[in-house]
Amino acid sequence: MTAPKPSGPVASGPVSTGLAPALGAYLIWGFLPLYLMLVQSVPPFEFVGWRIIWTLPLCLLIVAYRRQFPELLAALRSPRSLMALLASSVLIAINWFVYIWAIMAGEVYATSIGYYLNPLMNVLLGTLVLGEKLSKRQWLAVAIAGVAVAFLAAGALTSLWISLSLGLSFGVYGLVRKQVAVGSLPGLTIESAILLPVALAIAGWYAMSPQGSAFGQDASMSALIVFSGVVTAVPLLLFAIAARAMDYSTLGFIQYLSPTIVFFLGLFVFHQPLAPAKLASFVLIWVAVAIFVWDLWAKRKSAS
Repeated sequence: MTAPKPSGPVASGPVSTGLAPALGAYLIWGFLPLYLMLVQSVPPFEFVGWRIIWTLPLCLLIVAYRRQFPELLAALRSPRSLMALLASSVLIAINWFVYIWAIMAGEVYATSIGYYLNPLMNVLLGTLVLGEKLSKRQWLAVAIAGVAVAFLAAGALTSLWISLSLGLSFGVYGLVRKQVAVGSLPGLTIESAILLPVALAIAGWYAMSPQGSAFGQDASMSALIVFSGVVTAVPLLLFAIAARAMDYSTLGFIQYLSPTIVFFLGLFVFHQPLAPAKLASFVLIWVAVAIFVWDLWAKRKSAS
């Protein structure tokens, strides 16, 4: 799972100084389905509510530790930033719900495809919305990804909406967050605070329902639910550290680690059948990703 680029300049120090936190972030995001299967008995809608509830206090602790309260307060004083973060909070909530529901429903491959598509959707959105120019190789990568989506539409239509929802919601989320000069963690803190009333209402609704709340009935399950705050905030902190310690284009190569891990989890751990349409789509997306990475590498070499 990728994250929006943090504000501020990216350090030009050695890649090795940011490699460990980058790998840590993308490994956590990649293996997240294993954790989600442990909380599979929790309704996805309720789990998203608890995830928001437990993410906020941890974010506040990390923001305090990193002394980022001035940045957080500056965003709170800016109506433009608050409006953008209101929009991004809705987008990230949609992304979380679709991802969690899909994993719990056994649609692991669809989530992997969604996050393979995300960087390609980012460059396409940059062209359509921000007027950025795509290179010929980037256009080729986007076109091949489009053919991959067509394969899914022809042979795996029931799961196509998952891949497109994940890729598009996170792509638009990143686009919105790019418009405000708020770092990843302060931004997530404000987003979580915006979503908190809704999350508390969801938790309360499930608590009053006949089946009761998933939290508080079993100690181990309650601990796993609390842990959702950790798996949300910690990888984002690692990502923020990595993005400031290494070249952002290099970090872009590493982001494909997460959907690759998810793909292999679906194949070898969850033993999900790989239908011909999905296999063809994966092959085309891997070709598109290879072209996209080749383009990034070529630009990096020409700039050095």
